[in-house]
Amino acid sequence: MKSFYLTDTGKIRTHNEDSVTILKNASNEYLMIVCDGMGGHRKGEVASSMAITALGSRFNKISSIGSKLDAVNWLNDTVNEINKSILEYANNNPDSVGMGTTIVVALLTHDYLIFGNIGDSSGFVMKKGKLHKVTKDHTLVNLLVQAGNLTEEEAKFHPKKNVLMKALGAASTVELDIFDVVDYSNIDGILLCSDGLTNMLSCEQIEKVLNDEELEIEEKVSKLIRKCNARGGTDNISIAYLQINEGSNAS
Repeated sequence: MKSFYLTDTGKIRTHNEDSVTILKNASNEYLMIVCDGMGGHRKGEVASSMAITALGSRFNKISSIGSKLDAVNWLNDTVNEINKSILEYANNNPDSVGMGTTIVVALLTHDYLIFGNIGDSSGFVMKKGKLHKVTKDHTLVNLLVQAGNLTEEEAKFHPKKNVLMKALGAASTVELDIFDVVDYSNIDGILLCSDGLTNMLSCEQIEKVLNDEELEIEEKVSKLIRKCNARGGTDNISIAYLQINEGSNAS
């Protein structure tokens, strides 16, 4: 297995509110995290950093995450503690009112693969060269799509496509949406990203880079960010990629 993560400010924003990491513990279990912060006066980056730091610190203190149920409970307990910390910070710093962050995580052990998310940062698996989205966005337009009021194509260009319905720091309690990847033995990679990637590149464009066997994993991630910036780089871009097989399109 190989892993690499990278974040970039993009071409339009003056600072980067994203945070990203990939961690491995003593049991060779992987925790991947991407957070996309929001809020004025650069407080979005405070919220995303708080989330990454707290979750990472707790993960580094345990030798094994345990069973799938243990993992889900641990993730939700930790995320709720982070949520409280963000709310307390905002309460004690008036210029930080309204700050928050999305979060998407992937946890890979010898026995299971689960994803969790709040907001519109995304989790995917690569399988036989194809990218499959696992998570579901907590956005207004996604609710409209699910209700049958918008098509997927209309949602891509909707003026309110970035309006979030859930985020860390937005309510007194939060709960991750958990996605259990039952058949994970034949996946080739795990991709987490902020919407700075998915708003700039289609799944097909991302697949093309990840399937390029001439590129090392670091080059793949860097190339995706360069492509986003070449297309305008309208947002911060964060990518975490875990390559499970040597060739991303291995069967």
